[in-house]
Amino acid sequence: MTASAPHSPPSSASSEDGDVDPRFVEFARQVFDTARRGEAATLVTLIDQGMPPNLRNEKGDSLVMLAGYHGHAAAVRALVQRGADPDLRNDNGQTPLAGAAFKGYADVVAALLDNGANVEGASPDGRTALMIAAMFNRTDIVDLLLARGANPAAHDAAGNTALDVANAMGAVDTAARLAPKGGGEST
Repeated sequence: MTASAPHSPPSSASSEDGDVDPRFVEFARQVFDTARRGEAATLVTLIDQGMPPNLRNEKGDSLVMLAGYHGHAAAVRALVQRGADPDLRNDNGQTPLAGAAFKGYADVVAALLDNGANVEGASPDGRTALMIAAMFNRTDIVDLLLARGANPAAHDAAGNTALDVANAMGAVDTAARLAPKGGGEST
């Protein structure tokens, strides 16, 4: 393990009186920080030693979500290949794919899609990764998602498509990519 790797976990997560052992809490914090830093080899070692690949923090963010949100495609690949769910939503219903689209990490989007993430996985309000990429003018991610089968006609809970949200946000480049070839507007 690297110098920044988490120490070995305590033998029990609970103390004798039933409270969570503060050493376990600190170990978990270090593991989540390891994911944020994208330390793929350390994460693989921990999973191989028995750490659950779908470990989640107090906000429901999985290791995949944290690695992806911080732009670490290699860590995302390593986690998913060791059994982590590429579609595991956090407590707000957000997927790792949506987080990567929001942050603009095309390599993470590709890693998630290559490893089984649902291109159409929508948040509770119906917003897809394509809509998020479109609204933030992330043309490379819009192109990637479309090439992988994202539906540009999908609607969120308010009835908006990716083109609608791109137009609403003034994201002219993604709006141009999403506009019907005949030049008309979508509704």
